[in-house]
Amino acid sequence: MTDTYLRSLGFAPTTRTPRGQHMRFDQAWRYQYDHLAMDGTPLFIEHPLGIEACWLSASEAPLTSEDVFATVGLHDRIALQQAMGSFYTAHGGMGAPLPSVPTSTLHPHRYQV
Repeated sequence: MTDTYLRSLGFAPTTRTPRGQHMRFDQAWRYQYDHLAMDGTPLFIEHPLGIEACWLSASEAPLTSEDVFATVGLHDRIALQQAMGSFYTAHGGMGAPLPSVPTSTLHPHRYQV
């Protein structure tokens, strides 16, 4: 799965790394889905670099295997969609979208007097 693919599904990186920069090898890619579950539970996906799998969790940085509710192959898009469906079914369905976070740091120019 690529950054572009995950973003097209509605995931957004939890770390605000500029799009042109690459993460270091020892870092994990972490994304949050743009909708909470009906009960308010968030959905995160993590891809630890160097491992051919992605972990789905309700925790941004799962620390134990109990925190991970699904592990899907890195290129298994069908399994990812099924795991997401199972997550939302277990939590009462898809709830409200997350509030959008402005990503631009461009500010209008102001003249100082």
